[in-house]
Amino acid sequence: MEALVLSLLLLAAVLLSSVIDQIVPKVSSPLIQIGIGVAIALVAQEQISVTLDPELFLVLFIAPLLFKEAKEANKAALWKNRNAMLSLAIGLVVISTLVVGFVLNLLVPSIPLAAAFALGAALGPTDAVSVASLSKETEIPERQKSILAGESLINDASGIVSFQFAIAAAVTGTFSLFEAAGDFAVSFFGGIVAGAILGYLGNLIMRKVRDIGLENTTFHVLFEVFMPFIVYLAAEPLHASGIIAVVVAGLINSLSTTTMAPSASRMNIVSTSVWRVISFALNGIVFVLLGTQLPRAMETTWEDLSFSNDFLLLLVVIITALVLGVRFMWCLGMEAVHHRSENKAAQEAGNLENVRPFGVQDIKAALITTLAGPKGTITLAVMFSMPLYGSVEPPFVPFPSRDLLIFLACGVIVFTLLLATFVVPIIAPRKERKPVIDVKAEAKTQIEILRNVIEELTARQQPETRFATRYVVRSYNERIQDIKNRLDIGDDEGYQALRHEALTWEQEFVQEAIRTGKVSADAGYQYLNRLNHREKLLRHGSSVWTPQGILLRLRTVFHAVTFAIFFTLSRAFSDVAEVRLLEHSNEVRELQIASGEHVIARLRKIVLNSNEVATEDASSLLLEYLRNVASLRANRPAIGAITRNSAGTDEIRRLGLQLELEQIQSMYEEERLSRATAKRLRDSVHLMQMDLENNI
Repeated sequence: MEALVLSLLLLAAVLLSSVIDQIVPKVSSPLIQIGIGVAIALVAQEQISVTLDPELFLVLFIAPLLFKEAKEANKAALWKNRNAMLSLAIGLVVISTLVVGFVLNLLVPSIPLAAAFALGAALGPTDAVSVASLSKETEIPERQKSILAGESLINDASGIVSFQFAIAAAVTGTFSLFEAAGDFAVSFFGGIVAGAILGYLGNLIMRKVRDIGLENTTFHVLFEVFMPFIVYLAAEPLHASGIIAVVVAGLINSLSTTTMAPSASRMNIVSTSVWRVISFALNGIVFVLLGTQLPRAMETTWEDLSFSNDFLLLLVVIITALVLGVRFMWCLGMEAVHHRSENKAAQEAGNLENVRPFGVQDIKAALITTLAGPKGTITLAVMFSMPLYGSVEPPFVPFPSRDLLIFLACGVIVFTLLLATFVVPIIAPRKERKPVIDVKAEAKTQIEILRNVIEELTARQQPETRFATRYVVRSYNERIQDIKNRLDIGDDEGYQALRHEALTWEQEFVQEAIRTGKVSADAGYQYLNRLNHREKLLRHGSSVWTPQGILLRLRTVFHAVTFAIFFTLSRAFSDVAEVRLLEHSNEVRELQIASGEHVIARLRKIVLNSNEVATEDASSLLLEYLRNVASLRANRPAIGAITRNSAGTDEIRRLGLQLELEQIQSMYEEERLSRATAKRLRDSVHLMQMDLENNI
C-alpha cells in the first residue's frame, strides 16, 4: 500500500510540474520537478527512502526511455555527425570515468577506486532530452543539437556498461583490465547483435499481424511499449548489454517500413502520444525522486563527522568542474578537427572566402556543447541502482560511501542543470520568433475558414437537419470564440462598440415588453439572460456591475428557477409540461425575432443618416441581424423535432469537417496560409474525423 501511495504521489507531482512549467517557462522542467520533490520530502513526516532492486530500476526506467530516444532519433543527422558523436559517447565517457575516479580517490581515500570509477561512469551520460525543455527562448545550433542527441543516445549505454563493470569490481574486490576489456567488447557488441535480431523479429511480428488483417491499433501500440522490456530481459541472460540492445532495437523499430494507410497513420498518432506520456512521466518521476532524496542524502552525509559541510560542497564543485573541464577540452578539440575539415573542403572546392581561422565562433560552439549536456535522468537512475551491500557473500557489509556517492551525483546533476538553464541562453543565440501580427493574421484566416463552414452548413440546412445543424454550428462558434480568447483577437473598436450598443437596445426592448405585458416574465427574463451572456463574451469574460444590473440578474435567476421547478413538478404529474415547454420555446423565439427586428430598424437609420458610426460597421452588423432573424423565421421547431433530428448530428459534423478541409486548401492555394499552418490545421481536422469514427 505504501508503494502505491508513493507512486500516486510521484505522478501527482509530475502533473503539477507540467502546470508550473507553463506558468514559469524560463525555468526548466527538471529543476521544477526537483523542487517539488524537495518540498515533498520536507513536508513528509517520515523520510522517503527508495530502495529498488538495481536490475528492476534499469528495466523500469532506463530501458523504455532509451527505446523512445532511439525511436525518435534523426538517423540522417546521426550518420552525418557520427565521428563527433561517437568520440563524445565512448571516448569522453571513458576519459571522464578515469579522471573523476582517480581525482575522487585521491581527495577522499576512503572511497575505493572502483567505487569512484562507478561515480565517474554514472556522470558520463548526458540528458539531452531534458535539454529540449531547458530554455524555451534558446536556439541551440543544429549541429550541436544533433551531436547532443546522438551522444545522449549512445553514451547512456556506454556509461551504464562502464558503471556495471565498476560496481562489479567494487563488489568482488578484483579487477583485471584485460578481462574487463574483453567483457566490455562481448557485452557491447553482443548487445548490438541481440538488439538487431530482436528488433527485426519485433518488426516482423508486427508486419505479419498486419498482413493477416488484424489492424488493431491497441495491439500494435502495446506491443511496441513492451518491446524495450522484452529486449532487455532477453539480452541480459546472453551476457549481452541489455541497454545497448534496447537502443539498437529502438533504431531498428524506427526504420521499419509502414504502409501509407489510415490504420498506419492512426497507429503512429497513438504511438507518438503514448510514448510522449510515458517518457514525460518516467523522466518526471526520476527527477521528483531526486528531489525527495536530496534532503535525506544531505542530512545523512552532512551528519557524517568524517567530512565538513564546506568540504562536501567544495567536492561537488570540484567534480562538476572536472566533468565540465574535461568535456570542454574534448569539445574544443572536436571543433578544431571539424574546423580543419571545413577549411579543407572549402579550399578543395575553390571557395576561399569560406576559409576562416579558428576563433571565437568555434570556442562558443564548444562551450554550448559542453554546458548543454547536463546530467539528469540516466545518471540518477544509475546511482539509485547502486547496490546496498559491497559483497556478494556473507558477511554482508554496506557498499562503501554509498550515501556520499549519491550525494555527489545529486549535487553535480543540480549544478549542471542550473548552468544549462541559465548560462546556455546567454551564450547561445535566441530563437527567432515570428511577429505576433503574423500569428494573429493566420488566426484570423482560421476564423474566416470556420465562419465559411458555418455559412455553408446553414445554406445546406434542411428542415429535418435543423437541430443537428444548429448543434454543429454552435460547436464551430465555440471554436471561433476560443481562438479569439486565446490570442486576444477582437473585432475593430468601432464595430465592437456598435455591437455593445445593439445589445443594449435589445435589453431595453425586452424589458419594455415585460413591463407592458407583451411577453411573459419567464420568456422575457430567459432571453435577457442570453443577452447578458452575450455581453459577457463581448467583454472577454468580465462584467460591468451596476445596481440596476444586479437587480435584473436576480430577477432573471428567480424566474429561471421558478420555471424549472414548475416544469419539473408538472412533468411528474401530467403531460401539460411538454406542451408548456413548447409554448415557452416558441414565445422566446418570437421575442428574439421581434427584438432583432427592433435592432434592424435602428441600424437602418444609422446606415442612412448617421455620420458618427462607420457605414461598413453598421452595414456589417445589420447583415448579421438580418441573417439571424431570417434563420429564426425559417427554423420554427415542431413537437419532437429535437428527438427526431439528433441522430443526424454526426452526419452534419462529417460534412462540416469535409467543408473545413476544402476551406483550408482554398486558403492555402490563395497563399493566405503557410504550408506549415495548413498542414497543422489539416492534421487537426483529420484527428477530429478519426475521433468521430471512433478510430483513435
